[in-house]
Amino acid sequence: MEGLVHSRISPIHPTCRQYRSRFIPAFSLHLKRNLTGGRIGFMKHPQSLNSVTASVQPLEASSLSRFNNAVPSKEVLELWRSADAVCFDVDSTVCLDEGIDELAEFCGAGKAVAEWTAKAMGGSVPFEEALAARLSLFKPSLSQVQDFLEKRPPKISPGIDELVKKLKAKSTNVYLISGGFRQMINPVASILSIPPENIFANQLLFGSSGEFTGFDANEPTSRSGGKATAVQQIRKAHGYNTLVMIGDGATDLEARKPGGADLFVCYAGVQLREAVAAKADWVVINFKDLISSLE
Repeated sequence: MEGLVHSRISPIHPTCRQYRSRFIPAFSLHLKRNLTGGRIGFMKHPQSLNSVTASVQPLEASSLSRFNNAVPSKEVLELWRSADAVCFDVDSTVCLDEGIDELAEFCGAGKAVAEWTAKAMGGSVPFEEALAARLSLFKPSLSQVQDFLEKRPPKISPGIDELVKKLKAKSTNVYLISGGFRQMINPVASILSIPPENIFANQLLFGSSGEFTGFDANEPTSRSGGKATAVQQIRKAHGYNTLVMIGDGATDLEARKPGGADLFVCYAGVQLREAVAAKADWVVINFKDLISSLE
């Protein structure tokens, strides 16, 4: 998920098809009490899911020709192949869309949120302020979120499932790190068989009647620099030798810092953010490039 950073963006417009596997969403509520506010958080634990795969029209090769990092160096390939942990951004990377924008559109506030985001991108806005402002425009209720999850299955980027399976076969641990919400990321993790403890994301909070009350500000990804903090926490907790971050935005690039990721791969298969791609260790437009390089 991209933070509110001003950069030139080249969108890739997807076309979708329904995945053949038959899943029916099932929901359960995880009540997370806040001792001071009596709030609860809705957690989605899907026993089964509808998933949507999508075919993305790839960028022309010439689109990346101006980047000298479109072809990985020997050192980059060695780091990628030796990684014992890989962290993925979710929105516009593992999934084709931006979760909060999709939820806002579903709740009838898509235009307002989009307009606010467009204005915010012209200036310097801390992530936590941007998140709070956009949510305040439509204040999704518990029932709206549940309805959204039932009617809008995740749109998974082509090749991500194969890449995750390949990494797991190499005993590489996989994480999802997102500025989005666990309620929408849990179904994605379930499709990819990524355990809940390997998710670092935000949490929507609701009152006893299901009314929206905010988000959990204790989550590291709820504030600026949060993804870098999450990656550092993962590395410190598990002592990984080589950790890779894969994403499309500036907040993902930030994870490559001392104590964080050793390697940042910019995935431009959905959005090409030129300022981010230029600073990446490796920029790819197809997950197949990462898959084939593991062989």
